[in-house]
Amino acid sequence: MELLPLSHPLPYKFNSSDVKFIENRLSLKQSKFFPSGQRKFSSSVLKCSFSLRRSDQESYEINNLDEKEGIRLLSYLEGLHSQDIATARDGTCNYHVVDGNVRLKNVPKVDQTEKIVIPSLPNDSNGNHGSQISSCYWEWKPKLSVHYEKSGTENIGAPGVLFLPGFGVGAFHYEKQLKDLGRDYRVWALDFLGQGMSLPSEDPAPCSHDTNSEEPHAKWGFGNESEPWATELVYSIDLWRDQVQHFVEQVIGEPVYVVGNSLGGFVAMYFAACNPQLAKGVTLLNATPFWGFLPNPIRSPRWSRIFPWAGTFPLPSSVRKLTELVWQKISEPSNIEEILKQVYADHSTKVDKVFSRILEIVQHPAAAASFASIMFAPRGQLSFQEALTRCELQNVPICLMYGKDDPWVRPIWGLKVKRQIPQAPYYQISPAGHCPHDEVPEVVNYLLRGWIKSLESEGSLSLPLLEQPELTEKIFSREVEYIREEGTRKSVRVQYFGSKVSLWGQMISSLISSSAKLLSNGRITSVDSIYLMKKLKEMLTESYYKLLNKKNKY
Repeated sequence: MELLPLSHPLPYKFNSSDVKFIENRLSLKQSKFFPSGQRKFSSSVLKCSFSLRRSDQESYEINNLDEKEGIRLLSYLEGLHSQDIATARDGTCNYHVVDGNVRLKNVPKVDQTEKIVIPSLPNDSNGNHGSQISSCYWEWKPKLSVHYEKSGTENIGAPGVLFLPGFGVGAFHYEKQLKDLGRDYRVWALDFLGQGMSLPSEDPAPCSHDTNSEEPHAKWGFGNESEPWATELVYSIDLWRDQVQHFVEQVIGEPVYVVGNSLGGFVAMYFAACNPQLAKGVTLLNATPFWGFLPNPIRSPRWSRIFPWAGTFPLPSSVRKLTELVWQKISEPSNIEEILKQVYADHSTKVDKVFSRILEIVQHPAAAASFASIMFAPRGQLSFQEALTRCELQNVPICLMYGKDDPWVRPIWGLKVKRQIPQAPYYQISPAGHCPHDEVPEVVNYLLRGWIKSLESEGSLSLPLLEQPELTEKIFSREVEYIREEGTRKSVRVQYFGSKVSLWGQMISSLISSSAKLLSNGRITSVDSIYLMKKLKEMLTESYYKLLNKKNKY
């Protein structure tokens, strides 16, 4: 569990020695519910704010850390400890965690935590086929055709929603959104140029005009001269920003809500920052906070001249050899399967269609050269942070929906956005990995519908999961249950981070949620939890006053 302060910055001097101090105070080895040598619980409970390191070379000072917050934190633990004593007497345990408060009910010790049931996806088995998806092409520039999919175009007057894919996939990755949300909205999903089905239909740099590029296994883009239409072509994030802008202007024809996953999240933010008049709002799904390695020629002309090649065609001979070697490895089916296992937290999720579509893409003759162009393309004119700042200044609404179990874009990046824009709703879903829209589409669609309805109603309708107005500023969790496409029942935890949540509030909510989860799963008993809460109270009491002493010192 990785946390980032929202209203309170991290302490400047909170280093590894403090972590050792805290771990020693807990003294888990002496706990009667941990066998000798096993410390697994420490990773799930203690991996909170204490494990954070300074990132982006930022320096944090101890400020806004007042005694009121500390006393509130300790009172939470005191209350939980007292309630656990009462629970231990009759052996019942049912936790409902809201804003760091733990409420116990005298019910049998089973998982009866309050759940919210949400609609399932449309499927053929119940006769609901969902919205029909159409596959289309839009010729943006000569020889550069953009593939996109659309649904719900008959919903005249309904808001428009545009989905932008992550790296290596395409519009097909949003079919669960197109079929479902297309029943209420007008929905589009496009493939970035150089990816998906927006790869070129002609060779941008033929090996020779006498060579038959149609022969099997022939690779496009590996020649010594580029075609006139591809002379300035480079698959950069600036190109994709312009692609989205012109697509909205020429194809959709009006402002839309833009939703992006991974790379698509960066492009969505970048597009909205440069074209706020075209973006009604931006939803980030585990958005990557950086893209590109080489300097941007407009932003850093001197530095860019140091690098002789930056993703244009033709590819230099040294890059061709490197690309062939790397591409041979990453395009192997076994490696693609391994990557999918990494990004999907729930391995029961069916990814057969995603796997087959990715396999089709990597077999395209232009795929390898396009990959090289993408990897060596320069950074954008704006960084993710700068784009975010522009969106904030221009009042572009932002919503965050992040899979908590993403091994690539960790939750700390979403919390960092939340820290800069406290009013942006942040939903953290678990279990869910890098692609929550495909892994838990029911949850993402439910949250996205609610967010759009709230914006369209100008706030008269509450945000999803916020049954009470005061919850807007707080942190809480909900169990969300639904029926999957194959008919099985699934439940996930959705944690909401409000606009006024302190570092201590995040800490206590995380600690209590972890303890409650273990209790509901039967992994520890109520008596054991008393011991745990007592130790946690001792640990946080001393660490809190240690931080106050540091504040007074500096």
